[in-house]
Amino acid sequence: MKLRVGYELSYECSQPTPMMLMLNTHFSHAKDVVVPDLIVTDPPVPVSQYRDLFGNLCSRIVAPIGRVGLRTTALLNVSGAMETRSSDGWGHPVEYLPDDTLVFLLGSRYCETDLLVDIAWQLFGQCAPGRETVLAICDFVHRHIEFDYEHARPTKTAWDVFRERKGVCRDFAQLGVTLCRAMNIPARYCTGYISDVGLPPVAALMDFAGWFEAYVGGTWQTFDPRNNAPRIGRVLMAYGRDAADVAISNAFGPAILTHFEVHCDQQ
Repeated sequence: MKLRVGYELSYECSQPTPMMLMLNTHFSHAKDVVVPDLIVTDPPVPVSQYRDLFGNLCSRIVAPIGRVGLRTTALLNVSGAMETRSSDGWGHPVEYLPDDTLVFLLGSRYCETDLLVDIAWQLFGQCAPGRETVLAICDFVHRHIEFDYEHARPTKTAWDVFRERKGVCRDFAQLGVTLCRAMNIPARYCTGYISDVGLPPVAALMDFAGWFEAYVGGTWQTFDPRNNAPRIGRVLMAYGRDAADVAISNAFGPAILTHFEVHCDQQ
């Protein structure tokens, strides 16, 4: 099926403000692209791009004084079927993990493995290593956290979420990541679009989504403790150690977000 994804964002800046943006789909979707997601700025400003340490496409601009708008629309060919899992899901002893997965075992800005390692082993130490452990973690996180936009904040960590038991999809994902790492399973935070195709109509506005991938069965596999069910039309934008690595924008100066609109629709 064809999926239209994109956004319209606006910021107000009181001075020229350098910004780093992570607002493109991931290169793993290159084969799916019908119409690419080129970033359009209003007013027009130069946009330069580079790839970060994880291969995510990043854009740099200097936002002018006043309002700056950012928008794009892409069209992708994606599967119209529900997500399925690989038949393989075994766990890997740490000494046999690939070198490039090891960074995703470590604690990071929002994922304090040291604070949750004892709790993780108490909760999941009896699970079979690998995907069974990750699925048990997702079930726990899904039950443990109440979804609530009013309890979102940019400084909230996995430890905060575990104690407060309220949050948004980013918080579900980061708690899942942290518990996986505490169980010696590499896990990385993901952000992107998730469509509502195949689901009853919802009144809530579309937003970017957060989930995670865990390294089990010799591959990176998708897990989504917020929804905790297969979906149709998941489109990755970026992944990293946690949300700090994949923020949609980093402003190096005053920049107030004044408009936020995301779309992800079947065409």
